[in-house]
Amino acid sequence: MDWKTILKAQQTDFIARLESGNLLRCDKEGKHSELTVISGERLNQLRDFCWEMAEKYKRTSSNHIRDVFFNNMKGKLGEEVVKTRLGDFVTEVDYEKRIGGDRKVDFTLTSDSSVGIQVKARHGNFEQIQWFIKPEEIQKNAVLVCILIQEEVSKAQAEYNLILAGFLPTEMITVASGKAKVPIRIDELLYAGGLHGYLDDLISSKFDEYIKLAEECFNKGDYQSAIAYCNQALQLKANNADAYSGRGSCRYELGDKQGAIDDFSQAINIAPNFAKAYGNRGETYFQLGDKQSAIADYTQVINIDPNNGDAYNKRGACRYELGDKQGAIDDFSQAINIAPNFSHAYTNRGNARYTLGDKQGGIKDFQIAANLDKESGNETSYQDAIKQIDYKPPI
Repeated sequence: MDWKTILKAQQTDFIARLESGNLLRCDKEGKHSELTVISGERLNQLRDFCWEMAEKYKRTSSNHIRDVFFNNMKGKLGEEVVKTRLGDFVTEVDYEKRIGGDRKVDFTLTSDSSVGIQVKARHGNFEQIQWFIKPEEIQKNAVLVCILIQEEVSKAQAEYNLILAGFLPTEMITVASGKAKVPIRIDELLYAGGLHGYLDDLISSKFDEYIKLAEECFNKGDYQSAIAYCNQALQLKANNADAYSGRGSCRYELGDKQGAIDDFSQAINIAPNFAKAYGNRGETYFQLGDKQSAIADYTQVINIDPNNGDAYNKRGACRYELGDKQGAIDDFSQAINIAPNFSHAYTNRGNARYTLGDKQGGIKDFQIAANLDKESGNETSYQDAIKQIDYKPPI
């Protein structure tokens, strides 16, 4: 069963409750509610605006000024409902008094201006009423949202009880050839409780695509383009740790170490248990010479993931650089316990052992590392490993 089937079933239940008058109501902005009530000062301001619009454009309209007012009121009442229900998820209601109206788009998502929302409000019997959308509006919007006005719109109406009748993705609307408008009935709509989730899924799909493109560019070495895609992803989801971490890796590769640290830190602030971000920041600190900060980050990685052999190996390298040879050996040994074929950890431990005077232990580790590299196809010779510490073994 897909999500459309579920929302259609919920719409059937909603229509049954609409007939009996048993609707869900929540007055908190940004939360779903089948019923929205507009009255008092809010209604007065809305009415004043619509009269101003009617007066301003009465000369350019063939309709009576009263009809222009009524049409404006229907439209703005519908927009107020959507704004109340979606809150900051969408842009503000357009109150510009300009010729050309809303340019066929009533709202866009705050995080993505390319996702348009068209709102249609009608008064009438819900069993007979139809909302009409034009082909141009279908092309410019991702979603149609339909509002049912229970009271007849008038100059003196003291309160409007507005029903969020449902929504429909425009990709589901079929335009017949030559049709100037497409009629939509209430039973063709999807239940409005799924509106926010549908819009959020649109964002997630585009976000995932940007992250995928960023990864492809990163793998090709095109770090600037990867950063651009990460930036687009962050416009959709401003608090996403993966996007910050990805951008940090690109900045690292471009030599912007401080910028990389800033991004990894932001990823960690968002996701405190993001081991990869700690590891990447630790590596960046190490490259900048800040071994103590690197040790702190690798320790965090180990706390989060005790079986991370690479973190032990890198922390050991930091300790070695700071003169803590025994601490380094302990870390390299733990890395080897976790990953017995970790040749680099053997090489590192061999160096640490040799500098502490355990030459035979060092030689043994170099031999194991050389054999592991040979088995894996990376033929690092044993003699080259010995030369690194300026030591020649007995023949």
